[in-house]
Amino acid sequence: MIPATRRGPVLIAFDGSPAARAALRAAAELFAPRRAVVVVVWEAGRGFDLTNVPSHALDTGLAPLDLRTGAELDQRLYAAARRLAEQGAAVAREGGLDAHSRTVADDRDVADTLVRVAGELSASVLVVGAHGHHTVSELLLGGTSRTVLRRAPCPVLVARPNHQRSGLHSQGL
Repeated sequence: MIPATRRGPVLIAFDGSPAARAALRAAAELFAPRRAVVVVVWEAGRGFDLTNVPSHALDTGLAPLDLRTGAELDQRLYAAARRLAEQGAAVAREGGLDAHSRTVADDRDVADTLVRVAGELSASVLVVGAHGHHTVSELLLGGTSRTVLRRAPCPVLVARPNHQRSGLHSQGL
């Protein structure tokens, strides 16, 4: 049970990956019918970054992209992030949560952005999926999940893909 002092929404980080889907399912199982916000963090300006990639780096012989193309690409990336957030919220609603979507631009990195949003919303819990990465230190818990666990202003639930009860990790619940 969430302490009475934590009345904010359940904040669910979502990127469409198997780990994020597992986290979303775990949140619905544990917290329905509570209010939830499914958040997708997108890299604002990434389309512009691509305009600065030299054509020889792309190994295509194409001319560098112009700023208009960068802006259009950035808008498409944002639209895709919004669609993904809404898809996640729809799945959360199917699981019994009163879920809404939110798309936010990253600050320095995804973990910092999630921590910031959790604070802004006074989230009762922050739910993330654990992505296993390539380094030994991140085999059980990815870098984003580990950083969120250290810095979040609220309890954190971390779920692995194909989780079972033993596959859920939590801090402060």
